[in-house]
Amino acid sequence: MAFDYKKEYKEFYAPPRRPGIVTVPVMNFIAVQGSGDPNREDGEYQQAMSLLYAIAFTIKMSKRSGHLMEGYFDYVVPPLEGFWWQEGIDGVDYAHKDQFQWVCAIRLPDFVTEAEFAWAVEEATRKKGTDYSKVKFMTLQEGLCVQCLHVGPYDDEPATIALMHEFARSEGYAPDFSEARRHHEIYLSDARRVAPERLRTVIRHPIAGIS
Repeated sequence: MAFDYKKEYKEFYAPPRRPGIVTVPVMNFIAVQGSGDPNREDGEYQQAMSLLYAIAFTIKMSKRSGHLMEGYFDYVVPPLEGFWWQEGIDGVDYAHKDQFQWVCAIRLPDFVTEAEFAWAVEEATRKKGTDYSKVKFMTLQEGLCVQCLHVGPYDDEPATIALMHEFARSEGYAPDFSEARRHHEIYLSDARRVAPERLRTVIRHPIAGIS
């Protein structure tokens, strides 16, 4: 049976709807950075997702192509994730989506080294004739965070975030955003197929102890 990160690491992909504290270990990702409104049809964000999934499935199907990665195991491609920010503010302002800066990402299995990632980019380029130069290998250690499962439209996230920050402060923590620690979303639902009120999204914010 294929290894499923959502099932094996429920503390990161299946939190309850009430806020909780979690320490996130180092993870590697396929990543594309960009800017602008993610809802724009045929916009930069939509193009980035296409690039991401092409590389993700090139890696997943590498064994069938005859390329054997050391330590390879069959797995379910992890869910899409997003790191979001806007210049001059902490967190995000949903009223000005055109000002979004973002990194969209998909987690990589630990057996995927930077060298194997480079192979996947070259292989996808060769097969599809597409420029994948925007796709990067990203290593991230989020560390201490507050997170919560948000159910509903993305535009309703501020209410959930307010509860997260209230809980964090009650536990002696405060938001701790930086260039390396952003507003983080993990998309457990496909927005193209699920009604807005049923969307399931993990929201994660970096925190630090209040001194």
